[in-house]
Formats: sequence, structure tokens, C-alpha cells
Amino acid sequence: VQLQASGGGLVQAGGSLRLSCAASGRIFAYAMGWFRQAPGKERDFVASITWGSSGTNYADSVKGRFTISRDDDKNMVYLQMNSLKPEDTALYYCVGGRTNSPRATSYNFWGQGTQVTVSS
Repeated sequence: VQLQASGGGLVQAGGSLRLSCAASGRIFAYAMGWFRQAPGKERDFVASITWGSSGTNYADSVKGRFTISRDDDKNMVYLQMNSLKPEDTALYYCVGGRTNSPRATSYNFWGQGTQVTVSS
């Protein structure tokens, strides 16, 4: 499965963005998620969603502001980001794997990333 993330851009603090992830194949059996990496920092978990959308997980830093969702009929995953902060600036990666986990090693499929920049 190949993943293509889009929807990044430049936004002011307090604004919103919606990231999309298009998969080249069926994703219904996979847990899907988002990671991000800021310049000079390690790649961090952002959010994940189980197959069937039965459960979601979020990093503490984004809880209450970000919402992950999926549409398995369209093979799409989304990340709605509200109340954005400058510290949310990073390259955001869409991921897929067998296990719903905050660990990067749990995911076999990675997209190329989409840049999100939040200005203060």
C-alpha cells in the first residue's frame, strides 16, 4: 500500500488545517495514523485509529485539538487540526500497519509527508 499525504500549508496560530491521506490499496484491515517531525527533532506520534474506527489514540500535545478519521470506502485517512500552535510546525506523515500503536516501528507503510507551518 502506498500512501500520499496532502493538505499541509502555512497557517496562522489559532487556525485550522485538514490533512488527507490517500492510499493506493484497501486499508480497511489496517490501523492508520499520523506522525510528525520538526527540524532537528525526532519523529513523534500524533494520532492513530483502529481498523473499523473502533478506537483512536492521540498524543497528549494534540488531544482536544486534532481529530483523526478514516473512510475505508474511499481508502482515505484524515487529520483535522484546530487551534494550531507554532509548535505544531512539522512534516506530517501518514502511516499504516497491523497494530494501533504510538510506536513508529508498528507501521509498515509510510507516506512522503506534507509540511505544516504555523506562524505566530
